[in-house]
Amino acid sequence: MTKRKVCVVVTARPSYARIKTVLVAINNHPNLELQLVLAGSVLLDKYGSAVDVIENDGFKIVDKIYNVLDGHSPTTMAKTTGLAIMELASTFSNLKPNVVVTIADRFETLATSIAASYQNIPLAHIQGGEVTGNIDEKVRHANTKLADIHFVSSDDARQRVLKMGEEDCMIFNTGCPSIDIAREVLESPGFDFDPLVKYGGVGDEINWKKGYLVVLQHPVTTEFEKSREQINATLNAIHEMNIPTFWFWPNVDAGSDGTSKGLRVFRERHQESNIHFFINMEPQDFLKLIKNSRCIVGNSSVGIRESSFLAVPAVNIGTRQNKRLRGKNIIDCGNKKEEIIESIQKHITIGNFESEFIYGDGYAGQKIANLLASCDLKFHKVITY
Repeated sequence: MTKRKVCVVVTARPSYARIKTVLVAINNHPNLELQLVLAGSVLLDKYGSAVDVIENDGFKIVDKIYNVLDGHSPTTMAKTTGLAIMELASTFSNLKPNVVVTIADRFETLATSIAASYQNIPLAHIQGGEVTGNIDEKVRHANTKLADIHFVSSDDARQRVLKMGEEDCMIFNTGCPSIDIAREVLESPGFDFDPLVKYGGVGDEINWKKGYLVVLQHPVTTEFEKSREQINATLNAIHEMNIPTFWFWPNVDAGSDGTSKGLRVFRERHQESNIHFFINMEPQDFLKLIKNSRCIVGNSSVGIRESSFLAVPAVNIGTRQNKRLRGKNIIDCGNKKEEIIESIQKHITIGNFESEFIYGDGYAGQKIANLLASCDLKFHKVITY
């Protein structure tokens, strides 16, 4: 039996965590051949390049596409996507995959979907059908309409994809692959590394062993002009609380220059503080850091998805995750220092929660690989209503 060639395109550091267990399962499947392509910010050190991590995990990278334009504006996001379409079209023409996989909702993922669809290559989309409050939702739904095979993370998402006119037989609720890593962390939650020793980072050597916060806050693309103001509010809140904090650098979305500048200026003005900054971590280490924290703060989807499975208190700031399905571990607040402090204090008082399985049971990777090996591969649709 000829192996099916599965081309997976990873465009950003969070996307690797979203797909890692699928890559493992594809590599181990007797009827599948993995073609791993890296593009976008996942290749750039300033945004936390994951190349070394991916290669150390044993994956062969068949192509690297450098397409990110600097500028951090809606215009550069659009142009970056356009460059990716051109480059990925050539990559797919050369690799001739049987199916292409695109992940979630970042703006570069749309390039993967367009380049595959216009070459009549079957397209599988992971994490379709979810809703949020920014440009990512438009991209996610556009990916859904371009995709032929849908691997969704919840029943809620499945129903939404079905209502969008996709065929019932091509929508599979596999759960989210990132929950697979969270399940492994729950099975062995203890620290087996020192974050400061292993990853370095910048800032004071905080006394994290007695309890700490984790902050991950990205710019909101529909509010990108407010990114500096919003990050300053969170910085001031965390600084005032004086709890040891691990803070992660933002992604490459429009407004990230304002967010990054706010972080740099804070570091210059506060030579001694309770905050230590990182760019990136291996997915399993990152989730162990979250699992052992007192609370995760910011607007990353990890505070909604993995944290609900890990039963970690999460403070979700602003509108970036609006309407996303969430667990009881979430407190939502606005972009005001006082609201952020109040929400964190409330969560620390409440303590831990019970695990919720909103985004799957932790075995998505193998389910997706099995379906990629067995489901119909077609590049045309019967639209239902």
